[in-house]
Amino acid sequence: MEQWVRVQNEHDRQVLAWLRERVGDAVVTAAAQACAHGDTKPYLSMVCRQLGLSVPQFTRHGASADGVGERHLAAMYEILRAPSARAYVR
Repeated sequence: MEQWVRVQNEHDRQVLAWLRERVGDAVVTAAAQACAHGDTKPYLSMVCRQLGLSVPQFTRHGASADGVGERHLAAMYEILRAPSARAYVR
């Protein structure tokens, strides 16, 4: 199926899997061929528009429901905000 559309990242893979499940391979292929210009592959967003579908929001790969990543980022920002002893040495 990827031979008919541009799949550049994990989000695109999720969208393609969703489309295939929703409307089937034959419909996705036909829509992709209708959107293609010459030898270029259409983006999945074009295929979705061709089919009149809106892509649902997917969880980002690696996103954590319990907020571990957010806590680690907050801790790093606190470390960066703290004044450094070396900053005042002359």
